[in-house]
Parts: sequence; structure tokens; C-alpha cells
Amino acid sequence: MTIQLQDVCKSVSGKMLLNHINWEISSDDCFLLTGPAGSGKTMLLRLILGLEKSDSGSVNLLGDYKYASVNAGVVFQEDRLCEQFSAVENVAMVNARLSETVASEELLKFLPRDRLRIPVCELNAVERRLVVMIRALIIPSDLLLLDEPLRGMDRPLAGKVVSYIREKAGHKGIVFVQRDETGLEFCRRFAL
Repeated sequence: MTIQLQDVCKSVSGKMLLNHINWEISSDDCFLLTGPAGSGKTMLLRLILGLEKSDSGSVNLLGDYKYASVNAGVVFQEDRLCEQFSAVENVAMVNARLSETVASEELLKFLPRDRLRIPVCELNAVERRLVVMIRALIIPSDLLLLDEPLRGMDRPLAGKVVSYIREKAGHKGIVFVQRDETGLEFCRRFAL
């Protein structure tokens, strides 16, 4: 699977945000998407996902690709959790073949057992981010788009999470958007 962006342009409120972006993401690629605040990193992810349309240019799915749009595991900037559901329920709901037992096993790699069954609205910001990250990785996908997945985590935890992401990704393409680049030196950089 390859995603090819060709001369992609996007303006927002009359301001050119993305100007003739050319980029190719394939399986096994691992990118760190960089750029200053407001440079369009999140918008570029939204274009890849088909949540926004470019003003011009194209986003193409190349190769023997079985879906009409990108099949991605996504960590958005916002947590997008079902607030009254537990961590286990939030993770299990994204994959019909996934049992709550398997969801619990994955969550226990990062969260204490007593935090798994309470509503996620009672979790702290880092715990919530861990639930979001595990949920994105547990679904069958061809690509991982991770917008600030390590936000709020200390270095040891962030390192453990990056190792987990790489292990779970296998041969999927990965795109990280992350302000603190520590621990992501293995990624190829794509700057806006």
C-alpha cells in the first residue's frame, strides 16, 4: 500500500496552509511530520484520511489497495473517547473481533488493573492518551496516523510507548506528529 500526495494545496479562511505538497508514504515507512504550530500538520493528516478535501492536487491510494479510502489507525489531537465507557469498553468497541479480555491484556501493559473498568472521564490526561493510543493500534489497519500520541508522557513512558507502537505496527506505515522528537530519531522527517 502506498499513499501518494501530488501537488496538494489547501487554504483555510483565505490563508494558504498547504502549498503544493508532494509526499509518498508506503508500508514500512516511518515518518516524523514536522513544522511549526499552524503549519498544517493536522490538516495534512485530515486530507490523507479523506476528512477534508484539498483545493487542488490529489491524494491517491496506489498498489493493490482494497478500500476506497485510507484504512488507518488514528490518534487525533483530541482524545475522542466515549467518556462514560471504561478504558476496556473504549478499546474493545473499535474491533468487533476483539474481546474485552484481549483489550484488558493490552491496557494492562500501561495501566493499573483498577483503572481499566472506571469511566474514562475519571482517568488523568496521560491515562486517557494511553487508551487512545492502544485503541488506534488494536484495529486492523494499513497505516498509523498519530497526532501527538505521546503528549504529557515522561521520557521513560514515552520510550515504552514508542516501542509498543513499533511492535504493533509491524509492516504498516507510521506517521508521527510530535513536538518533542526525543526517541523518534529512527523516523524519516517530512517538514512542512
